[in-house]
Amino acid sequence: MRVLFNSRAKHDYLSDALTLLSGWTREGEQIRRTLALDDTQHAALTERVKVVADALHLRPEISRSPDSTQIRVGHGNGEPLTEGEVLLAARIEDAYRAVTES
Repeated sequence: MRVLFNSRAKHDYLSDALTLLSGWTREGEQIRRTLALDDTQHAALTERVKVVADALHLRPEISRSPDSTQIRVGHGNGEPLTEGEVLLAARIEDAYRAVTES
């Protein structure tokens, strides 16, 4: 059975999904996360994120400061956040756990 969502229900669904992603903050139509990683962990995370992002046809912004990695997901040009972008954020969380637990 297929369910059609109006834009309000879709927005609520994405907002609910975002609440499950601890550490992510919403800035307009983008979401952002800062992770405490060393250089080796940053490199490993970046490679894992690239694989997932390529599969989803998305381009997150990943930048490095001396002691942390900043990730921004979303277009930022007035386009609403998509399900794929929220999915990417969840996969980034999985990758973060993988690189910090090893």
